[in-house]
Amino acid sequence: MSHANRPVYLRLRDEICAAILDGVYPEGAMLPSVRAYAAQQGANPLTVAKAYQQFQDEGLVTVQRGIGMFVAPGAAAALRERERAAFLRDEWPLIAARMQRLGITVRDVTEKA
Repeated sequence: MSHANRPVYLRLRDEICAAILDGVYPEGAMLPSVRAYAAQQGANPLTVAKAYQQFQDEGLVTVQRGIGMFVAPGAAAALRERERAAFLRDEWPLIAARMQRLGITVRDVTEKA
């Protein structure tokens, strides 16, 4: 499924995941409020809430009532492991097959120009 065809809440979830992995939201950092993130992304707040709820269900964020949502300890490592496994399972076989079809070697993509 192309990125553009994915449901909006999953695209938002992917963006938040990337931000956690990139250190934009390090462990212990507060995530933007649902309303603030929705406004920033031009999304419906209910859609953002659905994305945030998945992180909460997975234990990747903690909620402090009346204050906000925070990146849980260990969230980046858990996300990295999960995303790595998904890449190797779902994306890499397609990339490897395409590389083979085109005669591209690992060396071709790792050599400096």
